[in-house]
Amino acid sequence: MSTENKEVMGQGVMSTGEGARIFPDVEACIDCGGCVVACKRTWDISPDEQRISIATMLEGKEAADGLNAHSAKALQEGKSPGETSIPMQCYHCENAPCVSVCPTDALLKKDNGFVEVRDSLCIGCQYCLSACPFGAPQFPEANDGSAAIFGTGGTMDKCTMCEERQDVSKGPACAEECATDAILVGTSGEIADELEKRGSGTFFNDQAMEIIFGDDAGAFR
Repeated sequence: MSTENKEVMGQGVMSTGEGARIFPDVEACIDCGGCVVACKRTWDISPDEQRISIATMLEGKEAADGLNAHSAKALQEGKSPGETSIPMQCYHCENAPCVSVCPTDALLKKDNGFVEVRDSLCIGCQYCLSACPFGAPQFPEANDGSAAIFGTGGTMDKCTMCEERQDVSKGPACAEECATDAILVGTSGEIADELEKRGSGTFFNDQAMEIIFGDDAGAFR
C-alpha cells in the first residue's frame, strides 16, 4: 500500500497504508458529528449502529481557570478539563486487548497494523467488548435472529480504519471529512509531531497510550 499520491481532504491525514495509525486530537474536536455521518455514508451503516462515536465528558462545564481547550494539560495538572469531546473508535491498537482475549481468533492484528474481524469465526461472546477500553466493538445483530434466540451478540463489527480506502491511498472517511482535523492518521511519529506542533496533549493516560502505540508511546511524552 503506497503512501504516495494520496488524495486527502483534510490536513489530519499525513500518510496512509501499512504502518498508519489513527488517533484523536481531543482539543480540536467540536462534537459536530461529521465523522459519524461520513462513516455511515461511506459504509452504508444502519442508523442504530456506529463505528465511530463522540463521547462528551463534563458537558457544559468550564475548565479550570486558563485551561479551556487545554484538556490534556488540565488533567496532567490534576485540574478539571471542562467539557471535552473525544472521537471514540477502534484505534487498531499495537497491544490490542480485544485480540488477546478472543477465544476463537476471530480478531487478528495483521502485519500491516490493522485489526481485522473475521466474521466466520466470531461467536458473539462479547469478550472483546469487555476488554476494549475504548468501546470499539459493536454487536448490531445482538437482538436479531439466532443471536437473540441463543443469547449471543451475533457478529462483532467495528471501525476498519477504512482499510479499503487506504489500499487506494485515500484516508479514512472520518478523518478526511473532519472539519477541524481532529482525527489524525499517519505513523506514530507523524501523529506525535503533529500534536506537538499544535500544542495539543494526548489526553489518554500512559497505560492507554501503551495499549494503542506499544513501544512507540514514548514518542508522545
